[in-house]
Amino acid sequence: MQNIRYCQFTFLSGLLWLFCNYCFAATPIVEIEIRNHLFFPDRIEIPADTKVKLKIYNRDNSSEEFESYELNREKVIPGKSRATVFIGPLHPGEYPFFGEFFPKTAQGKIIVK
Repeated sequence: MQNIRYCQFTFLSGLLWLFCNYCFAATPIVEIEIRNHLFFPDRIEIPADTKVKLKIYNRDNSSEEFESYELNREKVIPGKSRATVFIGPLHPGEYPFFGEFFPKTAQGKIIVK
């Protein structure tokens, strides 16, 4: 009887360990700043097949929009504020993004390897 309880305890402990590792696995975070209508950094490398959290800080007084047709993302970030955008998991490749309000200067690229 003790053997069965030990096996049940071991099995449940293993399941709990797997569940905790899955739930608390850290999502990579990439920080981006908007300053003078430019993205810093403007080139970001992330791993393939991984969900990534982009924390975007708009240091300008005016609003800017993080937009990417390839990523299917669009987020307006008011001046002097921040926003979070999740992307991925993505296949290897290049995914451009830009600022809708200042598209000639606010440009960047996410490179997935």
